[in-house]
Amino acid sequence: MAKRTLEDKLAILSDAAKYDASCASSATHKRDSSKGGIGSTTGHGICHAYAPDGRCISLLKILMTNFCIYDCAYCINRVSSNVERARFTPEEVIRLTLEFYRRNYIEGLFLSSGIIKSPDDTMRDMVRIARDLREVHGFKGYIHLKTIPDASPELIEEAGRWADRLSINIELPTDAGVKAYAPEKDPNTIRKAMADTRLRREEYAEKSHTGRRKGRFAPAGQSTQLIVGADGADDRTILGNSARLYSSYGLKRVYYSGFSPIPDATAKLPLVAPPLEREHRLYQADWLLRFYEFQADELAAGGMLDLDIDPKLAWALQHREAFPVQVATAPREILLRVPGFGTKTVDRLLKLRRHRTPRWDDLRRMGALVKKAAPFVEVPDWRPGGLTDSENLRARFAPPKQLALL
Repeated sequence: MAKRTLEDKLAILSDAAKYDASCASSATHKRDSSKGGIGSTTGHGICHAYAPDGRCISLLKILMTNFCIYDCAYCINRVSSNVERARFTPEEVIRLTLEFYRRNYIEGLFLSSGIIKSPDDTMRDMVRIARDLREVHGFKGYIHLKTIPDASPELIEEAGRWADRLSINIELPTDAGVKAYAPEKDPNTIRKAMADTRLRREEYAEKSHTGRRKGRFAPAGQSTQLIVGADGADDRTILGNSARLYSSYGLKRVYYSGFSPIPDATAKLPLVAPPLEREHRLYQADWLLRFYEFQADELAAGGMLDLDIDPKLAWALQHREAFPVQVATAPREILLRVPGFGTKTVDRLLKLRRHRTPRWDDLRRMGALVKKAAPFVEVPDWRPGGLTDSENLRARFAPPKQLALL
């Protein structure tokens, strides 16, 4: 077999990395190269581009290798899969990162990998890449490492000293799903690795008696990704799991990746991918969990999110007895539940209320989506009347159904 060129490997391993959605770079530590080195996480920050399906492609996002000793049923790179294989050396990943950065193609590196030889062997190479970029080449840009929960705690700790963000994939929404489709992986081991990462971050953030911190450890935090639609988990189960992950492990983000049917898959897996709209609604609901004080059971009380309208609007339509809201007097937690009101709008309204009573034009000026909010709010110069309880209210917001061609 002919030896693969670096370009050949890049084509294979960048394509293999497209299924990993957890490559955001927010909340990283500020570094710049004004005093030497190369790259920066300040200034313009990390510049993102997005593929048509919504996945981030801004970083140099690659697998170190798509060889893998595991046989996860849902993974295109499983050991039993008949796919074209390739493997970068650590030196090749470093070279690609630096050359892409110098050409202004990227602002950082997102590195994941299949498991070769053993978790420790794979993690050791990934740590070496991050360490050499930082220490040998003075790379100041963003680094995100997809860590391996079965690797030794010492290697994961070292990874956190060089990377801005660490992530460990939870894989599937339930332990039963992981055991059924990825029997070589242990959900308890995954959660322990997440817990250890949280404890390390807290340990490194603490100040000593001299007022100094131990150092930096994954300053952009940790994230995870779970696959949607491979097993039978409904949206309520998925969101409940996400809520527990946020509260237990201090995650920055949970990413949702719709299952993609793969060649030669087991008959247990679905034949078609879930609709992309489901992934989108889960992200919207996730946002409500984190910033709008909603609970998972509220958003998917029937098990599944409504694909036609956003989760906050769906909740409001199901709880019309809570509306219309008196904008002049309602507390923040109630205002956050009004469709068309974002967190910034609510905060601006609360500031305005210290001086005078908000009116309809104020809502528009402060960024509210007034057409969406109209049936659910009351201000001195606007009352929805019977609009709140009208039978066709949902139809005002739901997209029209496309007729099928016979």
